[in-house]
Amino acid sequence: MQAPGPYEFPAHWVADVLASDGGVVHLRPVVPDDADAIVEFHAGLSERTRYLRYFGPYPVMPARDVARMTTVDYQSRVCLLALLGGRIIAVGLYEGLAEMGKPTSAEVAFVVADEHQGRGLGPILLEHLAGAAAECGFHRFEAEVLAENRYMVNVFKAAGYELSRNFDGSVVHVEFDIDPTEALVAVRNARELASEARSVRNALQPSSIAVIGASTTPGKVGHAVLRNLLDGGFTGPVFPVHRDRRSVAGVRAYQSVRDIPDQVDLAVVAVPAENVEQVLDDCLAKDVRTLLVVSTGFSDAGRAGSEAEFRLRTAVRSHGMRLIGPSALGVVNTDDQVRLNATLAPVVPGAGNVGFFCQSGALGIAILDTAAKRGVGLTTFVSAGNRADMSGNDVLQYWDTDDKTEVVLLYLESFGNPRKFGRIARRLARQKPIVAIYQGGLDPERRRRGAEALFENSGVVQVDSIPELFDCATFFGYQPLPAGPKVAVIGNSTALGVLATHTGRREGLDVAQPVDLGAAATPEQFGAAIDAALDDDAVDAIIAVFVPPVEAQAEAHAAVLLDASRRQIKPIVSTFLAFDGVTELLAATDEDGRRVRGSVPAYPEPERAARVLAHGWRYAQWRARPDSDLARPWGTDSHAARTLVREWLPSNETEHGSVTLSFERSAELLALYGVDVVPFEVASSAANAIAAAERLGYPVAVKAMGDHWRLRADLAAVRLDLRKPDAVAEAFVALQEQTGESTLHVQRMAPKGIGCAFGYQNDARLGQMISFGLSGAVPELLGDRAYRLLPLTYAAANDLISAPRSAPLLEGYGGGQGVDVAALTDILIRLAALAYEVPEIRSIDCQPILATPDGIALLSGLVRIGHADDMLTQQAEPRRL
Repeated sequence: MQAPGPYEFPAHWVADVLASDGGVVHLRPVVPDDADAIVEFHAGLSERTRYLRYFGPYPVMPARDVARMTTVDYQSRVCLLALLGGRIIAVGLYEGLAEMGKPTSAEVAFVVADEHQGRGLGPILLEHLAGAAAECGFHRFEAEVLAENRYMVNVFKAAGYELSRNFDGSVVHVEFDIDPTEALVAVRNARELASEARSVRNALQPSSIAVIGASTTPGKVGHAVLRNLLDGGFTGPVFPVHRDRRSVAGVRAYQSVRDIPDQVDLAVVAVPAENVEQVLDDCLAKDVRTLLVVSTGFSDAGRAGSEAEFRLRTAVRSHGMRLIGPSALGVVNTDDQVRLNATLAPVVPGAGNVGFFCQSGALGIAILDTAAKRGVGLTTFVSAGNRADMSGNDVLQYWDTDDKTEVVLLYLESFGNPRKFGRIARRLARQKPIVAIYQGGLDPERRRRGAEALFENSGVVQVDSIPELFDCATFFGYQPLPAGPKVAVIGNSTALGVLATHTGRREGLDVAQPVDLGAAATPEQFGAAIDAALDDDAVDAIIAVFVPPVEAQAEAHAAVLLDASRRQIKPIVSTFLAFDGVTELLAATDEDGRRVRGSVPAYPEPERAARVLAHGWRYAQWRARPDSDLARPWGTDSHAARTLVREWLPSNETEHGSVTLSFERSAELLALYGVDVVPFEVASSAANAIAAAERLGYPVAVKAMGDHWRLRADLAAVRLDLRKPDAVAEAFVALQEQTGESTLHVQRMAPKGIGCAFGYQNDARLGQMISFGLSGAVPELLGDRAYRLLPLTYAAANDLISAPRSAPLLEGYGGGQGVDVAALTDILIRLAALAYEVPEIRSIDCQPILATPDGIALLSGLVRIGHADDMLTQQAEPRRL
């Protein structure tokens, strides 16, 4: 963004943030045109607030102070404003102390309008000032605070900084480092969790609702959402808004939101897209907390719609509101104290313990109908539509704080901020199962594999279909996790037992021979076999398969199974073939008739029962695995790496452009992180090649490194093991004639080994992905490459090396000699750290890497760089929407 005058500030310094009460506040750097607004803000402060900020009476801000505050260089002096509805509500400022002999320290101060104190704006300003200061080379903040101003001291302390304090009479001098620490990041994440959860809670627990565009005509959107609110028994008042009618559906209507006499927490907008901006002004004037837009015709309808959606989001956020949609199906909260059904869906499941987030509105209707038929009860449901503002990440934060939600289901079409999703999901999955479908459209294989890696890193159970999604929901919602992989299959059908057994074994379960009780097995025999398995330490889970000869017997057998399941000793799943009413027979219910834990999931095929147990066992393993530390290699120089990369970026580069570094520069950059390429030189003549070989030491290789020749499996453009000058000259001349390349590489020979390849890609949808696989035509043809998302933990690094199907070759499979896997893991960790800590890196391609029992040899590496994505500019980025 261009600031008035000769200075510029980074665009990512402008941000929408959430206050502790869930309301949105806009942050941006000050510009000279803000002078009048600064004077107005100062005049509105109470005498007490001005005294605590300025250490004495300061009723009027002199013109010179206004000019100094609004005219800054965005480097040594930075001032950030917090705005709501275009009005300043808080100001934060830092000023470098170089003149005092402290070139990396700055003095910081901020002040918050009285009516907005207690909303957590002080810590937010401090976070963003620290982020800006760090980018400008500062490492430490100082502040002078009146001893009686305990709030200000607590702001610094509660932000996670380690303070040093000195007292001088009535003034406290505070100093603290602003470099990211684990404690600082933990505090920021906790505050982010609280504020985002609060903003979602505001939407899901409104005290009153306005339906704008309410209609009496069946089939219209405004009729459906109003009817569902009323029929669902919403516990607060519902206010229809209609321009012409005095009542809608027997409820008094109002011409506009402004006319409603009471506070409106949630406004459901069901008017055509072209009219949304007209009703928005009324909502802003009414101080509505959340806008739920079910109207279509925005980014789902082309460029003009996307522009309208951007304007809508900007206006909503600037006035402190959150936006769900547009094109949203709506929201549901089944809590008896709320009973909210603000959706277009004709069928909504009853209360339960499952939270559901869905991006697709149209598919959401079918999903809710399926959930009701499968007996999956919900706590809450959110369909965010186009996700212009509120996203799945926000809703995950809410479910993290909601004790009633025990299982989370996600239907995702894209990831807005994959790094944040991974962080939140990984924390939430430690407590509650998350089951997800990712429908990325016609994404390339690499991106699909990246999504799988994101889910795997985060402990998310990934499924491929809606039926499998609800298979997992019924299991995780009603059964305990298996303590191990050992499964007993018990039933009266050999065929069903065999199907369950074969599927379970293919899925990695240890399934014993099925126990066939015979077609005439009585309920008592069935129950005895189940009890024996529950008491058997060699059994971790049970699959019950049954073909009822008559319905009476099915009821009795189901009752026995349900009684065993209620004890919640081990997970039990079932297939009762050819009996439609078994779901109800196997349901454990509370006094209100709602399904609860102890219900036995029933699946129409035994294969599905086995697969869901396998999902449960894999999730249980992930959950039992202790958290692994982030992989931090020694001997790296991130400052030098960032400096080099920024020097190498062309000055005329566009924001989204990129440039591939030369092999020499790529090697120089990689070496700063301890990733050394086998020494090589670039030669333009045979004489140059001979001189390079003499310097490198014989034997050497001569090779062409153009895109067409570099990684050819037939080594057509490579001459190996050259031991004399004549051989080098002859190879050089022959390769120049063959390839047409003006320059060739001369490289010291490396020991023979197993070829491997590391890659890194900053994907636009999934974020930072690192990959590993064996190099060569066959692994590439078979797509045998594994992916993980950054940041990388030690556990993820070890998993990645062993993940490809061909990885056993590294351990000596087939009688070969194993390689130095630890050296491979080390280079992986170093590449991951380089990519994570230098956000301008777009891609890395390191191959071939020859792995031997004694170490590894990297033959070539290429790095592509470009201007950094805003989300990657800081590892501990300040909170923002």
